[in-house]
Amino acid sequence: MRFSASSSEFLQALNVVSGAVPSKSTLPILECVLFEQADDKLRMSATDLEISIVQDIAVNFESNGDAKKARIAVPAKRLLDTLRALPDLPIQFSANDEHHVELKTDQGQYKMVGFDGADYPAIPSFEGGKKIEVEGAVLKRAIHKTGFAASKDALRPAMMGIYFQVGDENGRSVATDGHRLVRLITGGLKTEEPVNFIVPVKAVGLAGRVAPDGPCSVTVGEGYVGFSLGETRVLARMIDESYPNYEAVIPVENDRRLTINRDSMLSAVKRVALYSSSMTHQIRLSLRSGEMEISAEDIERASEAHEIVLCDYSSEDMEIGFNSVYLTDILNNVDSQDVVFEFSTPNRAGVVTPAEQMDDEDMLMLIMPVMLNTYA
Repeated sequence: MRFSASSSEFLQALNVVSGAVPSKSTLPILECVLFEQADDKLRMSATDLEISIVQDIAVNFESNGDAKKARIAVPAKRLLDTLRALPDLPIQFSANDEHHVELKTDQGQYKMVGFDGADYPAIPSFEGGKKIEVEGAVLKRAIHKTGFAASKDALRPAMMGIYFQVGDENGRSVATDGHRLVRLITGGLKTEEPVNFIVPVKAVGLAGRVAPDGPCSVTVGEGYVGFSLGETRVLARMIDESYPNYEAVIPVENDRRLTINRDSMLSAVKRVALYSSSMTHQIRLSLRSGEMEISAEDIERASEAHEIVLCDYSSEDMEIGFNSVYLTDILNNVDSQDVVFEFSTPNRAGVVTPAEQMDDEDMLMLIMPVMLNTYA
């Protein structure tokens, strides 16, 4: 295999596909990227046996007989490190039958040893299954606005992904870790035949990172889900678990409503949280007519902080505690100028929504409180 390409374009494509390369594996070949020719493009593939990424890039192949059809597995880290250290310049790539790889530029020459591409694990195909057509901008938003709330607890595998419920009128993307929950309903994600599936958060994160704003598609097959994103395809094994009944934990009777400027509250929470316990990250919200007092204390370090933020609140006084890290994540993902909190009691979840929803969208977030000694 011989071809030439721009080092910067080569690096950009390799950065995408390397997202599926495991840092350490009992199978050394998995720490490589598979190179093969697909018509006039170079096809790069990588997999960790759970997530696979395929990326096509335009290069200039040299006529080289049957070697044009060769497959070579190239060590990903060494190739990436080499390309990152090079300036933007033309680069010539060659690999022989002994799997020796050589990179040449006007300034130097770099050699490494690869593996026989025939030994590389097969990448599952995208054929068959239910296909969902969606704009990339809609898909990226569904992923980015929910993925942060997915669980990292391996004991609850169903919650380690984003749950998609796609119907004929709209689609839902849901994520929760038991402490916070995000549900995003969008009219731009729909299909004639309803389908529900859970995708690992790493896989959807990779898909959201490379998705273009234009037309994309999601294919839901037998145990796999594939994202076709322009020249990139991401395929992942679905999480074969039942997702929790998240609707049951969303409070519906919340008689205390607070509207506050999102930036003002976020800035105050970040400042006050600096004085909270490094173990619990607990902050206290004291709600009074027209204002909110945000406070925190760390008894071990003899430190505390208080700050008052003006707000629109006219219900009876109330105190409620939250983990500042979770609250900051929630506020960071609100796009509107003002944010609305709805509470019932200090020991029940607070419902958070943007004061102004995006067009054709309904976003709802939930955050669980932490117990304060005033009502424990």
